[in-house]
Amino acid sequence: MLSVPYALSQGGWLSLALFVLVGAVCYYTGKLIVRCMQADDSVRTYPDIGQLAFGAHGRRAIGLVMYVELYLVAISFLILEGDNLDKLFHGTVVDLLGYRMHEKQLFVLVAAAVILPTTWLKNLNMLAYVSAVGLIASAALTASLVWAGVAEKRFRVKGSGLLNLSGLPTSLSLYFFCFAGHGVFPTVYSSMRKKKDFPKVLLISSVLCSLNYALTAVLGYLIYGDDVQAQVTLNLPSGRLYTRIAILTTLITPLAKYALVIQPITAAIDENLSVAAAETGQLTKVLTSTAVVVSTVVLACTVPFFGYLMSFIGSSLNVTVAVLFPCLSYLKIYKPKGGVRRVELVAIVGILMVGVCVAVVGTYTSLNQIIGSF
Repeated sequence: MLSVPYALSQGGWLSLALFVLVGAVCYYTGKLIVRCMQADDSVRTYPDIGQLAFGAHGRRAIGLVMYVELYLVAISFLILEGDNLDKLFHGTVVDLLGYRMHEKQLFVLVAAAVILPTTWLKNLNMLAYVSAVGLIASAALTASLVWAGVAEKRFRVKGSGLLNLSGLPTSLSLYFFCFAGHGVFPTVYSSMRKKKDFPKVLLISSVLCSLNYALTAVLGYLIYGDDVQAQVTLNLPSGRLYTRIAILTTLITPLAKYALVIQPITAAIDENLSVAAAETGQLTKVLTSTAVVVSTVVLACTVPFFGYLMSFIGSSLNVTVAVLFPCLSYLKIYKPKGGVRRVELVAIVGILMVGVCVAVVGTYTSLNQIIGSF
């Protein structure tokens, strides 16, 4: 959500039409995932769909993509924490063991130190409830932008670009990131009592999220125009009450969700290590979680480019999980049975072509941006 004003600035005002299109495509592919699950009652997770459609190779492929995606999201959480804490406490320097730590790197370490104990927990249910504060954070951010526009900028239209073709790959990649929750759809669907209500729930949540994202994008771009940063909270003036509220509420969500995000990664590592004994298993979990956290800290300090990282995740991984894999799995499962209508086939092929283009061009562009920033 923090990056949607930046995405709009990259693509121009007309890219909002593409934002709507991306939302519609991701809603449709979400329904395709449900159709794939309905083909076999044993399917409960996303890798299970890969197994059903493409066998063991499909399971491993989608599992790998999901784990890499989650790992990069964990890195982005630490970058977000470092950038926004630096906004609140700019200029902070600490000498630690003879090494002078500056601002963002210091705050990445602080955030990691707070997060680390949460990754050792056996039961993450408490964090799941805490992460629900993300709804409050979204509302607080939107309210802060309104407050900033009224108090500081008066909503002067600083962004004049209608369409920026060179920025469209970045813009589209970030738009896909907004709607890429497909990896958890099978889990949510499996846990519902009334599974027939899932399409309705998906539609309502997609519409509400779209409205919230669009409002934030428009407000941020109206106020800051082409000067909007990859995290719009970094544009808010320092020392203001609404800035503190927006940043503090924004910081809570990554702190709560980090452990939830890396849990599948650590679980997969522990499973591959074949840990049997309970005591040894808990110790291994602690060591594995600590190693994952340390590695993400190192990369967050090395590649501190939030917008470019989000663009890379959106183009290379989110498009795969949210667009390419659902469409290919659906065709593989249902086309041999004659369950795909001609109109539907044409629509899916069109979505696949667009998805491949976004994935290739967006990945190339984001990698160039990351490399060029060093």
